[in-house]
Amino acid sequence: MRRAPARPYASVTSVGAGQVVGAWTAERRQSVRVRILRVALAAAVVTAAWAVVAGLVDDGRGPRPLVLLLLLWVLVLALTGWVLRGPSPRHVLVVVGLAAAVVQLPGLAHPPLTSSDAYRYVWDGRVQLAGVSPYRYAPLDDRLAGLRDPVLFPGIGPAQRSGYLTEPVPTDRADLAARARDDARTRINRPRVPTVYPPVAEAWFAAVAAVTPWSAGTLGLQVGSALLAVGVAVALAALLRRAGRDPRHALWWAWCPLVLLETGNGAHVDVLAGALLVAAVALTGTGPGRGRRWLPGVLVGLAAGVKLVPLLVVAGLSPVLRRRWWPGLSAPLAAVGTLAATYAPHVAVAGTLVLGYLPGYLLEEDAAGRSATLRLLLPAAAVPWATAVVIAAATLLAVRGASRRPVTTASVATAGATSYGVLLLATTPTYGWYAVPLVALAVLAGRGEWFAVAVAGEVAYLGLGVPGLVTGAWCTATAVVLAAGLLRRRATHAAARRSDGSAATTSTTSATST
Repeated sequence: MRRAPARPYASVTSVGAGQVVGAWTAERRQSVRVRILRVALAAAVVTAAWAVVAGLVDDGRGPRPLVLLLLLWVLVLALTGWVLRGPSPRHVLVVVGLAAAVVQLPGLAHPPLTSSDAYRYVWDGRVQLAGVSPYRYAPLDDRLAGLRDPVLFPGIGPAQRSGYLTEPVPTDRADLAARARDDARTRINRPRVPTVYPPVAEAWFAAVAAVTPWSAGTLGLQVGSALLAVGVAVALAALLRRAGRDPRHALWWAWCPLVLLETGNGAHVDVLAGALLVAAVALTGTGPGRGRRWLPGVLVGLAAGVKLVPLLVVAGLSPVLRRRWWPGLSAPLAAVGTLAATYAPHVAVAGTLVLGYLPGYLLEEDAAGRSATLRLLLPAAAVPWATAVVIAAATLLAVRGASRRPVTTASVATAGATSYGVLLLATTPTYGWYAVPLVALAVLAGRGEWFAVAVAGEVAYLGLGVPGLVTGAWCTATAVVLAAGLLRRRATHAAARRSDGSAATTSTTSATST
């Protein structure tokens, strides 16, 4: 029996197929390298630009820092948009994490540029480690003289007397302004009044103080805040990938000038609130479940224990209101209960002093011309009521929207961003770092218009005192948010009409064929 002759073309075909596969693999690897190099190049440019800005900003407020920061905004927006072109690289979470980490480095090389709040954080942490409630005594109180160091108190030592003992917070605005003034002997702001920060923030200060030597000053808090910002960036990338969206959109957070300025440099505790809110949204967006109804509320309660404002975000965590009211109250009840539980130990120790400087802060804010946009339209006496109505209406709209949409990460984040963002637009605070959690929610929601609020807050803070600038910044941000909402609503209606028309055409064609 003769053997069939070998087919000479079989090996050629195999070789050809191997060459094609090899060429495709090489091309793919080259494409991956290009995408990673694009991110690396953009991260290097952002880092260099941020280093230049941080080096040139010798005073935290005024025209110069404002112009530099706005230029940084323009550069970052352009570079982030450029990086997002094309498909996402492999190991994208690692890429995002590294890109988020490297841009934090210039901020760590400088003391806080725009605010002295971090020095108060350091002091509050040290006081707690000494077994004293931060709500009981003001920093200049001579009863705490033994805790002073040359970093926080360059003008007065532990053996010297300041001549001050803590007194109740004044209710008169003139007396309050005199009491809240800074003192050249210390870097801590408002050194004659006790702290204003809620208990979870105080726990963060104590935890960082426990591992930071006094000689490091604010560096421990700056490093901790930078690590939180990087962690939020990676979490955002993971959540975006889980939702089927491009994980690189997390770079909108990581490279945001507000985040760079107020986390690794400013060390503002708002980044901790943002991290807790992202975790709450992540748990809510995973679907139904008994534990998942309560846990997001607990996380929002902890975020409110950092800054009280995030408590409004709980409105977006109640999407099950569409059928039964009780499950919809799980998250709000958990949030309020958690916030109360964080205050309980401090109330047991300090009693009503646990309010700290909060009453004075609210009086101070009311005197500073808040709600700038509403003041253009209404008499001064009506502004507080109008502000409350606007915030309540936005919260109800967030609840209604969350109840009508499927429970997804984007829908929950959209409701949270709406509640949080409208509150800032209605109250127009002049502290840009208040918008740090909003930036994270906006990235998850895919609602870039809320970045206008972040820009407005920074403009209002850095340009405070320039006539019309604060009001103009907030009016512009309001217009951007409203315009984006109207355009999105129009696009949604147009898509619905096209879908209905297509369905009607298909139905008519089927009937004719039959």
